[in-house]
Amino acid sequence: MTLDIFEYKPTLENERVRLRLLRADDIEHLLPFSLQEPEIWNYSLSTVAGKDNLKKYLDTALKAYEDKREYPFIVFDKKTNQYAGSTRFYDIQQPNLTTQLGYTWYGKAFQRTGLNRHCKLLLLSFVFEKWGLERCEFRADAKNAKSIAAMKAIGCVAEGILRNHLPLNNGNRRDSIVLSILKHEWENEVKNILLSKTK
Repeated sequence: MTLDIFEYKPTLENERVRLRLLRADDIEHLLPFSLQEPEIWNYSLSTVAGKDNLKKYLDTALKAYEDKREYPFIVFDKKTNQYAGSTRFYDIQQPNLTTQLGYTWYGKAFQRTGLNRHCKLLLLSFVFEKWGLERCEFRADAKNAKSIAAMKAIGCVAEGILRNHLPLNNGNRRDSIVLSILKHEWENEVKNILLSKTK
């Protein structure tokens, strides 16, 4: 039987990072990024820049959690003793044993520090070993080379491009790349890749 994460309410943690359920009062932890680093969301479908946008972002994420559609985390970097960003499970299809992992962003000081690899190790270990799913999917703007390279570096397999897929804030539409990790790939290779990169 598959674990119901909405009943389990996991906090995921290792020596480097702690991921816990996002709360409304986390606005105070994330506001500095929203006010000072708006470029974080250049490739996002919606911006979190500015206090009003951040509040809307949090409200939307928490409503999706209440509706048992998404599970948002706040990311705490133990190395610097600071909050670093956010990530979440979404498009959760427990009967089909699949989920998407995304809405991931970190402040600039936490990018390229190894933090993301620790987060992905915790999240994917949970997906396949605790939650019991068969597939974890990732999507990104097909132009976001940095994000795509990071996903491939942890073992994601590119599956294709959804052309003219979603509207952007500027009125244009983006092509979305679809990547995934399957349970047997996690067990046979991907977990060891991440373990080696987080030592």
